[in-house]
Amino acid sequence: MDTNGQHAQAGTRPGERLLRFQVITDTHVRADADHLYNRRLERALADIAETAPDSAGIMHVGDVTDHGFPDEYAEFRRIWDAHRARLPELRLTMGNHDVGLGVWDARIANFLSATAMPAPYHEHRIGGVQFLFLGTETNHELYASLSGEQLAWLAAKLGEGASSELPAFVFLHQPLLDTVAGSRTGQNWHGVMQDAELKAVLAAHRGRAILFTGHTHWEMEAAHTYYAGDDALPPMFNAASVAYLWTDADERKEGSQGYDVEVYRDRVVVRGRDFERGAWIEGARYELAYPQA
Repeated sequence: MDTNGQHAQAGTRPGERLLRFQVITDTHVRADADHLYNRRLERALADIAETAPDSAGIMHVGDVTDHGFPDEYAEFRRIWDAHRARLPELRLTMGNHDVGLGVWDARIANFLSATAMPAPYHEHRIGGVQFLFLGTETNHELYASLSGEQLAWLAAKLGEGASSELPAFVFLHQPLLDTVAGSRTGQNWHGVMQDAELKAVLAAHRGRAILFTGHTHWEMEAAHTYYAGDDALPPMFNAASVAYLWTDADERKEGSQGYDVEVYRDRVVVRGRDFERGAWIEGARYELAYPQA
């Protein structure tokens, strides 16, 4: 478990920032060092280093590589190693492109070895804030399959922080049905086999949990990129993609996007970042009050 808290400030007032982090997803790194997706990842990392020198971490929501091949992971490591001196720690979960084809044992071993993550699901704490990464435990081509043990683990971890007024950030590659952009009925890019079971766990902690997902590539300008939550479910964010985007017209769009997240004692501020243009995304700024009712 990571207990690095150098970016938090003890005894802070409600208006002072506790920590800041970034969320990226769907980098789809290829073996070719000059591939557009690889260059977009390099540009995104350079942008984060420039605009967020005080960042407490970068959270990657899966599809690190395009096919889960060893030479793609080697290229991912090359890119990361070239930028890591100017960046905070990187924490990741896997996507279907990383582990969805081939032999499961080999694919998950490749992912864990290349990313130095401890397991398909894992927890990190930064400045007292929980970061919970979920991940598939089978190599389904598109969907995530979460074991009963993993769901129980998530419930227990969220329960550990039940008395905290700070949010708990949860990361999973595939979104839940009828929540964020791309997961809506008819769009067909939801993807959790235990959809109802995961919703039930999150519903029990809707006042604290915030879920970030990838997979759909839907641009942040699309409808429903932010799911505000309701009486049953917590807030959720579609984190778009670093490699390429998708639109509500069901069309591919060139571009590269991610989130910048600021955590305060009384609120969370989430801002969309256009890495291609090096600019904030107009209309993609969300402020969530905490603790939630």
